Amino acid sequence: MKVRISDGATEAEASAIAGALAERFGDDVEVFVGNADEPAAVEEAPEDATAETPADAGEVAAAVEDELGPTDREEALWTEIEEILEGGPEKYKDRLSDQGKLFVRDRIDLWFGEDGMLFEDGKFAEFDNEDRIPADGLLTGAADFEGRDVHFMANDFTVKAGSMAGKGVEKFLRMQQRALKTAKPVLYLMDSSGGRIDQQTGFFANREGIGKYYYNHSMLSGRVPQVCVLYGPCIAGAAYTPVFADFTVMVEGMSAMAIASPRMVKMVTGEDISMQDLGGAHVHAEESGSADLVAEDEEHARELVADLVSYLPNNSDEKPPKTDGKPPKKSPEGIDSVIPQEPNRGYDIRDVIDRVVDADSFFELQPDYGAEIVTGYARIDGRTVGIVANNPAQRAGAIFPDAAEKAAEFIWKSDAFNVPLLYLADTPGFMAGSGVEKDAILEKGKKMIYATSSATVPKQCVVVRKAYGAGIYAMSGPAYDPESTIALPSGEIAIMGPEAAINAVYANKLNDIDDPEERAEREAELREEYREDIDVHRMASEVVIDEIVPPSTLREELENRFAFYETVEKDLPDKKHGTVI
Repeated sequence: MKVRISDGATEAEASAIAGALAERFGDDVEVFVGNADEPAAVEEAPEDATAETPADAGEVAAAVEDELGPTDREEALWTEIEEILEGGPEKYKDRLSDQGKLFVRDRIDLWFGEDGMLFEDGKFAEFDNEDRIPADGLLTGAADFEGRDVHFMANDFTVKAGSMAGKGVEKFLRMQQRALKTAKPVLYLMDSSGGRIDQQTGFFANREGIGKYYYNHSMLSGRVPQVCVLYGPCIAGAAYTPVFADFTVMVEGMSAMAIASPRMVKMVTGEDISMQDLGGAHVHAEESGSADLVAEDEEHARELVADLVSYLPNNSDEKPPKTDGKPPKKSPEGIDSVIPQEPNRGYDIRDVIDRVVDADSFFELQPDYGAEIVTGYARIDGRTVGIVANNPAQRAGAIFPDAAEKAAEFIWKSDAFNVPLLYLADTPGFMAGSGVEKDAILEKGKKMIYATSSATVPKQCVVVRKAYGAGIYAMSGPAYDPESTIALPSGEIAIMGPEAAINAVYANKLNDIDDPEERAEREAELREEYREDIDVHRMASEVVIDEIVPPSTLREELENRFAFYETVEKDLPDKKHGTVI
């Protein structure tokens, strides 16, 4: 009988195995170690042995395996690992279901499947601490998520409320630093009460302390997608990871983030406020803009992120993934009917989007913030595009400060990850008034124009209806290096709309007309004269825009233009960076 055992076995081990097999099976045995050509041990069958004939080679292998089974040392290690995997005290785990959330390792199984976590780092952090702190309350490692490799971190809320201290901080930093090397996406599954105040020495202000999180976030920004999901109240330092991430998902009724807890707020300001009112999902989805999406529960949060990453590349060196194209959900034949003839009449721009992009491919971001601009990812013939669209259904499509900021950040992120941009322009321009001036309309409008100017991805601008004032600049009009500026027959481009223009230029002359009927007739004449001057037919005649297209062909037109300009390369001036943030 010839048996081969694993490389590294000693001669004594080989001899012991040979003797045991010869005794059991009553046969001569040769034991080979690893790939060796010569046996390491040879044992003849004992003369008085009762031979046992193995049923097959598997029985021989099983006999060898019995000799090389787990030792007491390995069994002890498995016991230690099982204790760590249990997380914090049972009483804290029992509270999770009342809060509607999963234990962190069950959450990992939800995200990656039972076999999806490729490996974990730092499981034994704080293992020998007198006060049992499994993994120091923070899990890090690598996993397979939706067919792509990702780095991840996840707080264990059963361990000191997911708070962060020395060893956990070190694990977090190593994960980020490795992501910089691998150029793979990062998932942050946050459920942390912040830094462990009673253990702050050694991790708070150190060069490699918690402050380095945000330095690393900044270095990773634009290099790999960083996606953060919040599962609980993240306070102080813990709240910066979600705002530094490229995309943030909060869970309804569960998530919150704030610079300080309600108790601290009351102590400092006297304000008595709940955690949800201070920094809950709706606060950040509707008012601050810090949340991109709000999930109904844990399962929904995973679904949203799975959809999101399907539009994004792994890093800034790659192009977005392409899928098989499919027709729009609604027929492009209806585009012109959707757009009202009257420039001031509202309609939902999503009705146009649904007739242009692949069916069910539009993935909207920040739907409840700055709603007069719609932003999101979609596919046109399978190609990922980022959409920036004015929405006349909201505040007439005028660009307010929050919408300008939302658009600027979306354009910036899309450009970082090589996502081409489609602008659908239908706006009276930036909003005017003392309220928006106080809300920094000039500053935030500047950022939108800067982002559009600096984007080097292919851009297509469609003048859907009106494009007045600096709105045509922010929406990547002819001066902003789009690959094309095309218009629908309903389009108009002007410094301002007809009513405002007539009032600005002819107010005195019109006031001199006493007869109301004569005045109304003169106003109508001036309005038509002005409208002829700003009509896109004139713009096309003067080659200000590239083409006027029949609305029913807009989808096909965009398919061809995005395909043709897919490989376009643009260079920015040689400089360190711009000064507009």
